[in-house]
Amino acid sequence: MTLKQREQAFVQLGLFIKRHFSNQWLKKEERFHNDLNKLTEISYSYNGWFTPESISRSLNGIAFMLDEDGIIKFTKTIKEPIAKKTVAVIMAGNIPAVGFHDLLCVLLSGHNILIKVSSDDPTLIPFLAGMLIYYNEGFAPSINFSEGKLINFDAVIATGSNNTAKHFEYYFGKYPHIIRKNRSSIAILNGKETKEELTELGKDIFYYYGLGCRNVSKIYVPQGYKFDTLFESIYDYKYVLDNKKYNNNYEYNRAIYLLDLIPFLDNNFLIIREKEDLHAPTSVLFYETYTNQECIVEKINSLMPNLQCIVSNFEITGMNTIAFGHTQKPNIFDFADNVNTIDFLNTI
Repeated sequence: MTLKQREQAFVQLGLFIKRHFSNQWLKKEERFHNDLNKLTEISYSYNGWFTPESISRSLNGIAFMLDEDGIIKFTKTIKEPIAKKTVAVIMAGNIPAVGFHDLLCVLLSGHNILIKVSSDDPTLIPFLAGMLIYYNEGFAPSINFSEGKLINFDAVIATGSNNTAKHFEYYFGKYPHIIRKNRSSIAILNGKETKEELTELGKDIFYYYGLGCRNVSKIYVPQGYKFDTLFESIYDYKYVLDNKKYNNNYEYNRAIYLLDLIPFLDNNFLIIREKEDLHAPTSVLFYETYTNQECIVEKINSLMPNLQCIVSNFEITGMNTIAFGHTQKPNIFDFADNVNTIDFLNTI
């Protein structure tokens, strides 16, 4: 298969997803649309975090990533391998189809992929892989799944927690590898944000119930900051309580803080607590205060290895920031942990 043929299969997959959610189904693909609807129901019944809304949002994000012009620009740095290697990819399952970008990189690079799906997301990636084979049968020998111990591979891309990363390092350290650990995202406010901007920030906090590394789990605010406008601006996200798993987390964390006499702010679906930690429990948003920009720059610079996204509406010296509401809209060039997967695959 040529690179152009691989590109086109992914472009066609993106178009299929767009047709699916705009109800512009092609007759010849009707069975696949029906299968995707069934898989959405199955995924939600199996994993209560994977609501139809979250699955739709994730798949539409993939379709956005598979824009043809973007793919062509993305593949310009790919070096066709002299000999195909097999890359084992251990995928996370915190949000629907979160491992897709690794699948994209490995297959576009011309290598074979051996996929270990997460037990929390066992169906969506196999469906998307099947659609790629439908659009180009040449992918069939290049895509394999492992249910047991990983064997017969040449390199590894693994995503997990800080604890699982230690195990990955132990088992896969002798292979060329990318091993990803926990990362968090933050927002830096200056107190001049409009209500509309803070409403957009709500997307960064609440989409996927805050389970992704691109979700904002901590904010930095000026000393004396009043949270009233923020609470007012995010009120429409109260629907998160309709999810039993989120509601259980909220009730649990609130009860623990009350019993331990820990001060916090609360709007009946989000707890805001002052704490230095980056990663907050589900339904909780941590915050810290700062006195000036120099202070916050020094603080954030020390945390960069643990950060995925920095959200702000103002320029911060030496930092790449993302606009409010855009953390869950990664483009094809947004590599997890800021490690260029294509560069890695070019070297194996």
